[in-house]
Amino acid sequence: MGLALGHVAAATRAIRRSLSDVHTTGRGAAPARILGDVLLGLALAVVLLVTAAALAASWGGFSWMFGFGTAAAVGALALLRRRHRFCMALAGLGVALAATVVARFTGLPQEPAPATALALAVLVASAVRTLSARQAATVVVGGLVVVLATWLAETPVTAELTVVSMVNAVGWPAAVAAGLGGRLLVARREAAVERVRRDERLALARELHDVVAHHITGIVVQAQAAQILARKGLGEPGRLAGSLADIEAAGSDALTSLRRVVGLLRDAEDAFPVAPGPEALGALVKRFEGRGPEVHLRLPDDDRPAWPPEVTTTVYRVVQEALTNITRHAPHARSVTVSVTSTPEAVTVAVSDDTPRAAPGLHPGRNPGGYGLIGMRERVQTLGGTLHAGPRPGGWTVLATLPVLVQESP
Repeated sequence: MGLALGHVAAATRAIRRSLSDVHTTGRGAAPARILGDVLLGLALAVVLLVTAAALAASWGGFSWMFGFGTAAAVGALALLRRRHRFCMALAGLGVALAATVVARFTGLPQEPAPATALALAVLVASAVRTLSARQAATVVVGGLVVVLATWLAETPVTAELTVVSMVNAVGWPAAVAAGLGGRLLVARREAAVERVRRDERLALARELHDVVAHHITGIVVQAQAAQILARKGLGEPGRLAGSLADIEAAGSDALTSLRRVVGLLRDAEDAFPVAPGPEALGALVKRFEGRGPEVHLRLPDDDRPAWPPEVTTTVYRVVQEALTNITRHAPHARSVTVSVTSTPEAVTVAVSDDTPRAAPGLHPGRNPGGYGLIGMRERVQTLGGTLHAGPRPGGWTVLATLPVLVQESP
């Protein structure tokens, strides 16, 4: 019994080491796989020699040679399993099953011996971890057939398990569990990587939308204004020059913002900061007033606690997108109020306009098929906040609330 438990423990350690490539990627994957195979080979050699010595001492003669050859063949398949895991696993199971039948009818020691069982465990675990569900299930069933054949080959067949039967009975579920565990870890890692990639794509999409939509909207509005002046014969040089200057400023701002986004993607050290402070809202409002209605800006007191960079950036983007939507979808708005209030627990941003709901040209849903409102909501919800946008008595309001966790200075 002690010998059997020792073999099971050795098998478990060898399986864990041989499957170490599950947790290793990148440059260290190949050395880790080589090390795992070396450790597996050493474990197989030790178990093989111990088993052969025990058989020679108990059975005498050359009774150990058949089991030695079987274990060596299955062990070689285990070490070469990465060439074709399914074929190697089936071949190893076939050799073990054939050895069990031959040993039963020739009076040789019972098969598969512990060394063979160790190699089979590695083959089964590797197949379950990496192969398709159908192929993995085939290997699992094949391993169960070998376990049952080992029990049926006992002479005589009894309800009590021999050492060999017990090792195989324990090794098979251990191999299946190890393979399923590795399969689950790989699935979790792939899911985590996909979530990270998706979050990065969404963050990039939001950033590009905020930058491009805001500045391009300004360019389009100023260009339309210049065309109206020209058609109506009001194209005095001063007014047209002012529109062209605004177009040039909006284009320059767009290029600057795009360079900042590209710098962030390239991880450039000279990338512009991504967290414009509340003072930048004044410049944003001033640019908006040049092509839209009057804006009343209300900011919190200067003695407010510092906001985290992600909160500051989100406040700026919410105001920017709300003003952009007013320019595009509320041309009849006469005034806009931007209010930013702060408490130790949260920051609240409210952007309201006075556009009548029945005003011509006003889309009742403020372009629900676009990505601006979706991007704002994603930004706010990422930080654990809430965002509401919809009509109110006398106009339209965008209201965002962001939690703020301020660390007290020591």
